[in-house]
Amino acid sequence: MKRFAVVSLAVLMLLTAFAPAANAQDVIEVRSSVFNGTDIDDIIDTYGNGTILPIDGSRFPIFYYDIDDNVSTEIVLIVDVPGTENNIIGEGGLIYITTIQPIGYEYENPAAGWDNYSIIGFGAQIAVPLKPDRADKFSRLVLDSDDKYTLRTGETLELGQGYSLEAKQVDVNGDKVWLQFNRDGEYVDDEIISVAGGNTTGSTWDVELDDIEDEDDVVVLRVHVNQVFQGAVDSIAQIEGLWLIDYANARTIESDDEFGELDDVAILGPALRLTNEDTITLTRDGTDKILENVSFRTADTGSDMLRFYLMKEIKEPGIHVVAGAASFGPGNFTWDASSFAGFFYDLDDNIETESLSVSDIDGNVIPEGKLVYETHIEKVDYEYFNADEGWDQYPVIGFFAEEYVPLKENRAEKLSKLVLDSDEKYTLRTGEILELGENYSLEAKQVDVDGEKVWLEFTRDGEFVDDEIISVAGNNTTGSTWDVELDDIEDEDDVVVLKVHVNQVFQGAVDSIAQIEGLWLIDYANTRTIESDDEFGKLDDVSIQGDTLTISNENTFTLSLDSEERIAEGMFFKIGDTPVEELRYFPFVVRIIGEINETTGLPEGIETGIGENETRPEENVTETPGENETEETVEEETERETEEETEEETAGNDTTGGETEEEGEGTPGFEIVPALTGLLAVGYLFRRKN
Repeated sequence: MKRFAVVSLAVLMLLTAFAPAANAQDVIEVRSSVFNGTDIDDIIDTYGNGTILPIDGSRFPIFYYDIDDNVSTEIVLIVDVPGTENNIIGEGGLIYITTIQPIGYEYENPAAGWDNYSIIGFGAQIAVPLKPDRADKFSRLVLDSDDKYTLRTGETLELGQGYSLEAKQVDVNGDKVWLQFNRDGEYVDDEIISVAGGNTTGSTWDVELDDIEDEDDVVVLRVHVNQVFQGAVDSIAQIEGLWLIDYANARTIESDDEFGELDDVAILGPALRLTNEDTITLTRDGTDKILENVSFRTADTGSDMLRFYLMKEIKEPGIHVVAGAASFGPGNFTWDASSFAGFFYDLDDNIETESLSVSDIDGNVIPEGKLVYETHIEKVDYEYFNADEGWDQYPVIGFFAEEYVPLKENRAEKLSKLVLDSDEKYTLRTGEILELGENYSLEAKQVDVDGEKVWLEFTRDGEFVDDEIISVAGNNTTGSTWDVELDDIEDEDDVVVLKVHVNQVFQGAVDSIAQIEGLWLIDYANTRTIESDDEFGKLDDVSIQGDTLTISNENTFTLSLDSEERIAEGMFFKIGDTPVEELRYFPFVVRIIGEINETTGLPEGIETGIGENETRPEENVTETPGENETEETVEEETERETEEETEEETAGNDTTGGETEEEGEGTPGFEIVPALTGLLAVGYLFRRKN
């Protein structure tokens, strides 16, 4: 799936301004399809061919996949070898294979040598092999761009990961530019590049270095210079075509390396094969690492049931993309939680609520009413499970790939986001405050002298909400849970917004302590109500039927080739650059970890699922002039675009109360996240043109 290109400065400014509203997360989990059966043999029979269960990019979207060319490199095979039974994979029964594949540069110019280069996925990360026929030595791809950059003499273009490019001088005839390549501010290489006489091959500079993991003549940087201009005031070079690998952190795979459970490594020319020398036990209610960044997660089930998926956890701050399986051709297709990791899913209870279906496509046009999103209420167990004390199950519903709790378990239109569901133990001393998230907190005010009661106070934004004295005297079980019920939450009364289970209370000579085990909280202050006349992007026909929401398109929906089309808030289609008769597309959502700024969080070259963080060139260079523009025109364009960006930033931070066109009457304030994500998707264009 195609990598995202560089974000505009204006978009990044808006992202920075609205980052707190973008629902940042601490960790993102990307999962494969869910495999469910009585045991591993049954799963191989059901999802495989009875002997082999393949898990490739179609079932695990984090694996590398190029939607334009239908190219993938990674696959995991679960093989029914001797010893594969129950929840155990026998020796040699888990195989990971990755193979070098060619793809096209973002900047297409075969005459200048910009046609194809080699890539390989490894551990769900994209890399570039140092040699196109050897898979054991590779380096991370830093940059592959066809954007235009205009450099004045003395200006530096930051490429990412500490690499930079400087325009040293332009010759007096305006035919040549002297460029210097640096890493961490230190000289690496330089070259004088000529564009005289319409030269195309001579306008590309390949930086070749030696002794990169014992390999010589390794191309680590490619730069294509479009134009050179020598004016009365400015000397300018225009660059269109940049490609860079992180050669300083290249790595070599050895045959005796071990990667989690995969410890038998075979280097097969352009391919790597990793298998397990020992049996692998899929630990119920556990996570088993099998490869760098990739693990099995297995449900908490009885011995007569086995349910698991492959997963990757992303913790690196930045903007990431979670994609669904690709649909091929004009046929009908339905995505659910198994085929789209963005949708809500509870592994232990095997609960999913969302689906997105497309039917009766005419070419690349979805007819009216044939793009249908549906979600319904289900019940899941509390993390702290104690049915005797009211901690058994609560209702949940996914809504456009976000987890919500309905205010009423049989009505799907009033929703609040789940903030916390935890069975962790917390020990609070008198006066201590436990931050719950989203500006909610819990304070232990006092413990009684007998050490049997604790006075707790619930606050939001530091303001009092409710308090309670909770007793654990005489092994009291029902009295040790405090349910905070509030009224007038979207016109609903007696809404449980917080549940707290107090395990023990202790009054010592020095400390007064309350031990909490069991916390559950919803963001009631930002509850939303879905109305039948609401519109969500292209989904504008809303039907509310008790515990089910169904939303479809009243108008036709065109899947424009080589584009991203917004479906609804926070959800998009990516459509490949193919002929209509070979239509390929998939849904995706955007997730954010940490704060957003101009240098962090830009999706990398992993072309499916979640990108790691590709660092883009810093926007400290001049905007690109047209072919026949003078230096005055360049300066005027730069000033005008700076003013426009300033106006966009001001508009994006407008506090005058102006309404946006898409903000529904029943959902005030909730379009800020879709708007943010929309900007993100527009800015981060998948622009692979192979």
